[in-house]
Amino acid sequence: MRDLDRGMALIRELLKGECTTRNTQRTALIAFVLRIASAAIAYLAQVFLARWMGGFEYGVFVFVWVWVLILGGLSPLGLNTSIIRFIPEYTERGEYSRLRGLLFGSQLLVFLSSTIIALLGLAGLYFFGHVLGEYYILPGYLVLICVPLYALTDMGDAICRAKSWIILALIPGFVLRPLLILLCMLGAYLYGWPMVATTAVGAAIAATWIAGILQLLLLQRRLSEDVPKGEKSFDMGFWLKVSLPILFINGSELMLQNTDIIIISQYLTPMDVGIYFAALKTMALISFIHFAVGAAAGNRFSSLNASGADDELKSFIRQSVRWTFWPSLLGTMIVLALGWPLLFLFGDEFTAGYPVMFVLAAGFLVRAAMGPAEFILNMLGEHKRCAAIFFVTAGFNLIGNIVLVKYFGILGAAMSTSASMMIAAWFFNQVAKRHLGIEIAIWRHPKETQ
Repeated sequence: MRDLDRGMALIRELLKGECTTRNTQRTALIAFVLRIASAAIAYLAQVFLARWMGGFEYGVFVFVWVWVLILGGLSPLGLNTSIIRFIPEYTERGEYSRLRGLLFGSQLLVFLSSTIIALLGLAGLYFFGHVLGEYYILPGYLVLICVPLYALTDMGDAICRAKSWIILALIPGFVLRPLLILLCMLGAYLYGWPMVATTAVGAAIAATWIAGILQLLLLQRRLSEDVPKGEKSFDMGFWLKVSLPILFINGSELMLQNTDIIIISQYLTPMDVGIYFAALKTMALISFIHFAVGAAAGNRFSSLNASGADDELKSFIRQSVRWTFWPSLLGTMIVLALGWPLLFLFGDEFTAGYPVMFVLAAGFLVRAAMGPAEFILNMLGEHKRCAAIFFVTAGFNLIGNIVLVKYFGILGAAMSTSASMMIAAWFFNQVAKRHLGIEIAIWRHPKETQ
């Protein structure tokens, strides 16, 4: 009976968020639930797209959408990570003029940079599109329309996470956008439109813009209520000085995550792209745990570091690693056990990607063993070393994919990507241990009272 009372008391504390640790756990729980929902919706959307379009057209759509992820991820220029550090710092110190300038200036800069990047992408396709298959060209032109609103949604996500508004952070990009893509494609299917890559791109354009504009309106309304009105002061030089190394991190991380798709598209067929992507998305179902913990804890790392609470910071980091690893381990076992029937949902031909999942699982688990390491290093001022790690491992992954895909096909891509994740995780651990004096590897954590 006493244990039941304790459990009920803990649940009440988590729901109310009456202390900072419980509030962070509550935020992590909300992020976790939302990521489960988003992963399910996104996965369901991919299954229906593959079923409706077939492996070839699905592979074409996957390839062009990957470029939205890359270009849209680069457009914030690193501000989408550094702002999670700046907002808690300015709030803690009462520097509201700088806070107002940061919120306004960052969103304006991201919109301008994303528009320029989209235009450069159009120019790149015009002059160099001949190196791609003809089937990629028209979808490639159209999909670039998504980039500005994709980048703004990414930036809005970061601002909301810095303010611990986790629902507004995650729902537009991770729940609403894939749901709208699915609904738009369902409408096209019911109306008898051709189920080809260009139709899917049209659905993605509508979904990206609707979700992005809705988040932007809700975010501005909430900021107007939360941040005191007054003058804005801008320190764009300092913000960019901190953010540009993070841009290298983000760019390298994006290449680390997407190089396999790009290289497969060059050496193999769109069908192979689709099979590999289905296996990758299935195995990546466990990665929402890593993201959920990082999204919930990022601003807390920054706040504790700014306040000088070193012991509390180290304890909180150890907790975040445990929150990441053990659920990831359980999730990996479940996903691998169900992997073949999950791939069968995409279509008979997609089950050829089942062996790929086992190779990728090793990389995901080693990364999870270090917790949300990149969030930790970025929030604690180690962004330059973090950038170097991602740059080196992205280069390794590029070379590895070029070599291994030629000989082993999609299994070679998985081998290179998994090895790159392991190398990055090992470097993260070394930086945290040697430069921050913090042990982040799960096997080096002492037992302590939760």
